[in-house]
Parts: sequence; C-alpha cells; structure tokens
Amino acid sequence: MPDTSTPSALSPDGAACLRSAIRQTDKVPFYAAPDWEAALALPSPRLADLPRITKNQLREHSPEGFLPAGMEVKALMARGLIEEESTSGTSGASVRVVFGRTWWAEQERRALVCNPFLAELFGDRDSLRRAVLTTPGCSGVSCYNRWLNLEQRTLGDSLYVNQSRIPFTLGEAKLAGMAKEVADWAPAFLDVDPVHGAWFALHCERHGLRFPSLRFILTSYEYTSVVHRATMERVFGVPVINLYGSSETGHLLVEQDGVMIPSKETAILENTATEGVGELLVTTLTNPYLPLLRYEIGDFIETTPDGYRVHGRKRDALRSANGRLLTTRMIDQAFAEVAGVAHYQLRQKTDGTAHLFLMPEAEGDHLASAQARLTAELSRLLGAAVTAESVGLIAPEDSGKFRLTVREAA
Repeated sequence: MPDTSTPSALSPDGAACLRSAIRQTDKVPFYAAPDWEAALALPSPRLADLPRITKNQLREHSPEGFLPAGMEVKALMARGLIEEESTSGTSGASVRVVFGRTWWAEQERRALVCNPFLAELFGDRDSLRRAVLTTPGCSGVSCYNRWLNLEQRTLGDSLYVNQSRIPFTLGEAKLAGMAKEVADWAPAFLDVDPVHGAWFALHCERHGLRFPSLRFILTSYEYTSVVHRATMERVFGVPVINLYGSSETGHLLVEQDGVMIPSKETAILENTATEGVGELLVTTLTNPYLPLLRYEIGDFIETTPDGYRVHGRKRDALRSANGRLLTTRMIDQAFAEVAGVAHYQLRQKTDGTAHLFLMPEAEGDHLASAQARLTAELSRLLGAAVTAESVGLIAPEDSGKFRLTVREAA
C-alpha cells in the first residue's frame, strides 16, 4: 500500500516542492490519463509542462479517482483515517473531498501562523477558543433545518453560534441570544463569513456590546468586502484578518498588513498572468488522499511584491463597455469610505448596464447620498448606466454564500 503519511517540513525550494507533489500522484488513477502520463514522464517536468485540473474533472473523479491504487474510501473511513466532506458548490455543483482526520486543523494552523501577530497569539498551542458565525451549511455542525442546543454546537475550542442561512431574517431576540452565547464563551476570535459577521456586529453596535476576550476576527468562506470589514473593525476594535482557501485545497493565504501571505508548505500557487490579474492554479502538497496538480480553483488573483491580492470568483467578474475585466475586488473598492451600507449586490445585465441593491445599516434608510455616489463611480467603471435602490433583504445563493457582483447570463 502507498505511504499515507502527510509530508512534513517541505523544502521552500519550488522544484523540491513540485517533485514532492508529483510523487504523491504515483498510482493515482486520474493521473494515468494519456496527457498526464506524457507530461509526468518528462525528465524534469515543470509546472508549465503539466495539464490543469478543472472543477468539472474534480467533480467527476473525486474522491475515488484521486486515491492511490489499493485505497478505498469506505475502508479508510472504517479505519478512522479520513474525513469526507462536500464543498459548498459556490462555482457549481458540490464536490466530494477527503482528507486525513487531523489534516484540516493542521493546515489551518499552519496558514494562520504565517501572520506574525497570530503566531504570537498561538504560541505553542494547537488552537484558540473561537466563536463561529457562518452559513450553517459551511460550519459542519449547526443546521438550519433544526435548532441545536449549545452542547450540540460545541466542538473542542469552537462554538458554532449561527443557525440561520440568512442573517438578515434573524430577530433581535435571536441575535441577543447569540451575543450572550459569545460573551459566555469568551472566544479569542470570531471565525466568520463576512456577511454574517458584519450583521452580528451591527446588532452589537446597536446595544453597545463588546467582548473583552476578543483579539481578532477571522474572515473566510467568501470574499470579504470593504463594507463588511469596516463594520466589524468599527464595532469590535480588533484586527480583521482574511484567510483564503477551499475545501479541496485547504487554506492557502492569510492576510498580513493588507497583503495575502502564502502558506508555502500547503501548496504551490500560480498566477496565470505574468502581470496583473490572472487565474489562480493550486498544486497541493500535504493531502495524499486528494493530490491536486494545477487545480483551477475558480478565483482571480494578483501577484504583488510581498504576496498576493485575492480578486474574487471568476464567475462573478463583470465586463466594462470596452471589454475590460472587472473583478469583485475592483468593484468593491468603490465602496470604501461609503457610510451607512450594511451589504450590497451589483447585478450586471446582458446589455452591460447594472443595478445596485443596497442594504442599509439602519432600517428604512434610503441611502440617497450613497446611491448618488456609488452609481456615479460604478457607471464610470462599467462605462454603462447603473441604477440603485435600498432594499431590506438580499438573498444568498443555494450554497448559502452571498455574491457581491453578478453577471447575468444571456
């Protein structure tokens, strides 16, 4: 049977990391395809020599097609060696993924301590006390189909607080109960979907609530808008730090001083563009049960001198009248310093025009000033007319995640 241990202390040298990644594909059925066999048979294959793995290919072949010969999911599960999850399906239908039982926690910590502030907080501890506020479909513990008690939502150092897919529908009594749970739990950090985290923060602001134990807020699960970040920083007065990754790959980047720093032991990252914004390709290094080479994760990224900037999902990018790509990040920058907005969605129509839905922080606020400012700036970016309205609800996708920018299909 192939070695199922997780590689440790990988060399920071890119060639050594790639050789390690390629070794994990030995006797893996997916890589027996002719195009892969030919590329991997080269004397010293480079990343650019290898094909890519698409989301559809992963969906079709995972998990069995990525397990080395001699391994079976049922047998590994029975032995307690792996866990299986399904992705949220943000980019389409969900994908089944498998990983070692301790792998998820290990790779998350490895990414977090790339940030010096977090490394100091963690010290030699494996984890810190956290309160989780995200769509229940992402949490793996809470469930929006039925309400679970506190004990059922407590797992080790984690308390899963939220049990609603749509935070905007929560009444004040339910939000107050959530705030009490967080206060009683006294977490070192909040682990949040940015939309859920910001809405919870607004409740806390209305009632003057603070959590003395809180040292930082960790955002993940979806793109973190400047709107949501500003709200949480204003209310809680602690750093908001973004953590980027996926169920398929693990956590790849952590924020430090506005730049995303790679977790180099977990994966090799590629930007398909030599300059500017390109697609992110991921080659994983530490999950022998799902070894991925040049996986199209579905996001745009920009390389900077110090690290990376995440630009959002490929499918969420818009187009200007002159054909220029406009990523979620590019659109989101227009919302910096705009007051009173709790959440938004910009929907571009097939003719290039767009409509902006704005949710106000204060119920009933028509956001007239914000509408005027944003429609002018967004019209300039798109080169097309943009209209806007203030609304009381913006619904998530079936996955439970929210989309800030949407390009409607023809």
